[in-house]
Amino acid sequence: MHRYFVQLDARTRPECWLAVRTTSTENVRAALGIHRAAPCTWAEGLAGEHEFFISPPVHGWVIVTGQGLPLPSDDVDATFYFLTALSRQLGHVQYFYARRADAHHAWARLDDGCVTRAFAWAETTLWNQGNVTVPETEAGLKLFAYADDAATPAAARHNFERVARLAARWSLDPAEVQGAAAPLASGLAGEAAGT
Repeated sequence: MHRYFVQLDARTRPECWLAVRTTSTENVRAALGIHRAAPCTWAEGLAGEHEFFISPPVHGWVIVTGQGLPLPSDDVDATFYFLTALSRQLGHVQYFYARRADAHHAWARLDDGCVTRAFAWAETTLWNQGNVTVPETEAGLKLFAYADDAATPAAARHNFERVARLAARWSLDPAEVQGAAAPLASGLAGEAAGT
């Protein structure tokens, strides 16, 4: 079997992605309700042009990205409900969001539908739940309480630049998946039922 290297520039990292602890892309596809799934390369999938892209398994994780993922800056409640429902079906789910234009950012870890850690900022703190994890501290993230005056645009930019570091510590940074971890087999791209 041939293998190829995927080394994406950090600028091509998706703005929003999930890391699901599983080796079954089919389970992820079913949990998202995706129909009309078609093979899709890593580069195409991580570019974010599809409603959903599901990667092949990498070191026990499946990456999901695409325009169908909710953004806490649009609706933090919708993001919470989407993630808890998905985690009830798939177990351990992680969420990462880092939008370059305005430095909005978020991360969350859920197990069996329960939030163990979450933080989201979009001009103000939208979500801060659970105990701060050691990897958050090691990544140098600045965490703000609700209505914290220290949450300046400069502080937000600081966090934005470190979301990928946290992803690499918790699971995977999709821009750094490379080598034998990225098999020739394609991922899947598709739309959720009803769209």
